[in-house]
Amino acid sequence: MSPTPDAASPQAKLWDLGVRLFHWPLVVLIPFSWWSAKADHLDWHRLSGYVILGLVIFRLFWGLVGSPTARFAQFLKGPGAVMAYLRGAAAAGPGHNPLGGWSVAALLTVLAAQLGLGLFAVDEDSIEAGPLSHFVSFDTGRAIAHLHHKLFWVLAGLIALHLAAIVVYRLRGKNLVTPMITGAAPAEPGVQVPALAPVLRLIPVAAVAAGLAWFVAHGLKI
Repeated sequence: MSPTPDAASPQAKLWDLGVRLFHWPLVVLIPFSWWSAKADHLDWHRLSGYVILGLVIFRLFWGLVGSPTARFAQFLKGPGAVMAYLRGAAAAGPGHNPLGGWSVAALLTVLAAQLGLGLFAVDEDSIEAGPLSHFVSFDTGRAIAHLHHKLFWVLAGLIALHLAAIVVYRLRGKNLVTPMITGAAPAEPGVQVPALAPVLRLIPVAAVAAGLAWFVAHGLKI
């Protein structure tokens, strides 16, 4: 059997360890957070939310100091670049294409908003509450909890679009899943992939993200 084009193509390092370590825990933690809330395991729900908070903080920092393909400045393009890509008048380049970059930004924005709301949310009996709920009144905390529940479905819709895009690209012969596991993708002719950030850079960024998440989870109290 002849190899597929992906298997026959030389591989280029595309996604660094930081991007992959951010991505795959979310695949488990987001549905787990939904299930734990529905099953009334709110202690698990809070713990999952704190881990997601640390991951999002890490990704925001990594979008500034990570590998070129991980940086927001590299994949967030203006409307002209997005339209040129959609018309096929411009190549995507390494990493996220101009449209995919904005889908990543949308997911991160909604996920961050969902986390932020959860930090201030209060349940109807005022027994379960987010770690920052002491900054708002009970009525405000309840309103925030309602928004927290509603916004999840916006997040779920964006995730569904993300999965649909993966399927569409796969049907067109481009595998987006394996590179996010291995970090490597088939090299495209004429496209030079910049070097990835050193792995050791992950340590201080992860430490800062974990520290900030801990601080928030403890109500901004040391």
